[in-house]
Amino acid sequence: MRRIFLIFASCCFLTAFAQQKPQKRTNYEFASEIPTYVDQLKQELTYPLAWENSGVRSFTKWKKRARAKVFECMLTPPKPAEKFDMEVVAEEQRDGYKAMKIRFNVNAYARITAYVLVPDGPGPFPAVNLLHDHGAHLFIGKEKMIRPFGEEAEVMEDADAWAASLYEGQYLGDFLARHGYVCFSADAPMWGERGRKEGVDRSKYDIIAGNMMMLGRDLCGFMHYDDIASTDFLATLPFVDKDRIGCAGCSMGGYRAWMLSALSDRVKVGAAVCWMVTTDVQLSTAYGRKENGGFANCLPGLRQYLDYPHIASLAAPKPMLFISGRQDKLFPVPGVESAFQTMHAVWSRLGKDENLKTELLDIPHSCGRQVQEQILQFFDKQL
Repeated sequence: MRRIFLIFASCCFLTAFAQQKPQKRTNYEFASEIPTYVDQLKQELTYPLAWENSGVRSFTKWKKRARAKVFECMLTPPKPAEKFDMEVVAEEQRDGYKAMKIRFNVNAYARITAYVLVPDGPGPFPAVNLLHDHGAHLFIGKEKMIRPFGEEAEVMEDADAWAASLYEGQYLGDFLARHGYVCFSADAPMWGERGRKEGVDRSKYDIIAGNMMMLGRDLCGFMHYDDIASTDFLATLPFVDKDRIGCAGCSMGGYRAWMLSALSDRVKVGAAVCWMVTTDVQLSTAYGRKENGGFANCLPGLRQYLDYPHIASLAAPKPMLFISGRQDKLFPVPGVESAFQTMHAVWSRLGKDENLKTELLDIPHSCGRQVQEQILQFFDKQL
């Protein structure tokens, strides 16, 4: 018995020691979560499918080819639901609009909960698919965009705290709904009510994404497929004008917004806040940067063909608003400016540069009231 106790005590000591001081070898190949030869790898990224590099003069033909490659890198899509089969779970009247908690089939595997805000008065109304952020905070998703109701206190308090920290205390969905827009928001896979049975653990996200890849699927790809399906669902609602649907989001939600705009023709207008950069700057020893989102915006092999602004350019010539922050430490300004320049070149070649609005504001990584006002003005003009 004493021998077992000593062995157990030794294991505990070694475990504690390992946690305090990581084991390191003299020679290594990775530093700060990127390979030491990252600059060499980036030199090999020639982006042959970018419109200016593809040799294809027709934008329509290029868009078809490039979009197909993006879908290919998203891997096998989820089987679509036979029908959305929406049910209203709860309702709440708010100042000038009604909040609904609904459930519907986003694909053949998942029946999910979402929030929908419907303005008072006769419709149909323009609508916005609101795409929540990452924030390394997975406990809530849709509740970051639309003020929840009828939830346990922990969810309500967490949502209010998140809105205060990133959105200056104002839920973007409720703000837009007060101004006449149907607003929709659902959880992305791994967020909110689509998380782990065992509870929130950010470290498990990458493991789950790896297991999805073992099944021939990509977790990030599933997120995009669900965003497309959610937009298709939104277009079926009787109080929505299916010809006036936009999307918006901040941070990972901004990434999702321009991805959705690029991949779905149902989206007529998009607004992306604090998520645009070039890979050259995003994975850079010079700027001390790396990709912190992990598998949340990882589509296998896609960077061998297209960079972020090339993919976003698939949304051309539709109206798009991109806002980034000069104080945003996640996206260095040179990478943002380079990406904006690349996109403007595409919209300009199509004779529609006035449809692309890009701004660098003196703000941190956030979507405060000033930015939300700009989103509203843009949608009022374009939707």
